[in-house]
Amino acid sequence: MAVCQYISIMRQSKILRAFDPKRGVSIATLAYEYSADFQVPEHAHGADQLIYAIRGVMEVFSGQSMWLVPPRFALWVPAKTYHRIHMPGAVSMRTLYFRPGLVHMRSSGNTVLHVTPLLRELTLETVRIGRLRTRQHHERALRDLVILHLEIASPVPTFVALPKDERALHVAQAVLSAPEQTKSLAAMCSDAGVSVRTIQRVFRQDTGTSFELWRRQVRLTKAVELLVQGRSVKEITFWIGYRQPSAFVEIFRRTFGMPPKAWAARLEKLNQES
Repeated sequence: MAVCQYISIMRQSKILRAFDPKRGVSIATLAYEYSADFQVPEHAHGADQLIYAIRGVMEVFSGQSMWLVPPRFALWVPAKTYHRIHMPGAVSMRTLYFRPGLVHMRSSGNTVLHVTPLLRELTLETVRIGRLRTRQHHERALRDLVILHLEIASPVPTFVALPKDERALHVAQAVLSAPEQTKSLAAMCSDAGVSVRTIQRVFRQDTGTSFELWRRQVRLTKAVELLVQGRSVKEITFWIGYRQPSAFVEIFRRTFGMPPKAWAARLEKLNQES
């Protein structure tokens, strides 16, 4: 599909049906290349959707939430869930659209999933075929394998809630654009024209946590992306704004249940076992 046609479809209606599986099809697909800084407008699909990029990182926004989706991860988006996508860099996206109810996920909402090498190849083969028809035996078999490996895929906590208040959102966006910055909350509040007390109150009200805990989650989400890229703990420590690796390691361990090296090793083991 030509670029102009695709963008036109995305803007015609918020609930899109063009990519949903047609009669006799269980899974439909889309392969698309995006340039850096591309914005997919807010929309929803009539089908359940797996958003996966074989290259590049995606920022997916839905309601007051954001999911960071680096390679080796994918985002499951239930049918009729409104979302928009930002591509910080160039992205090669491969998307699967499922008939609602075909996949039974453990979570009812958007979920970032670990994509094993086998699930990656199953996804790419499905995209290569273009659509999986219910009357074709080998396509039904491929469908069943895709569903099985989606349902057992490990969820990954790369989720950040966003405040609704415009002033607080201004502060949040400053952190999201540069997680490594050490600028004080007071300085960011001054830039946004709001008091520290107000921002602290709004963050607790809108995100359910304090600003500092929220910023920690943003940094940990960025750390996951860098770990997947194979970056060292020392590199990640300074890239996300911590002064000492020991501080980063302890916070990561308390959040994920294990140190970053062990977490990355576990991810690699899952890759090798798939």
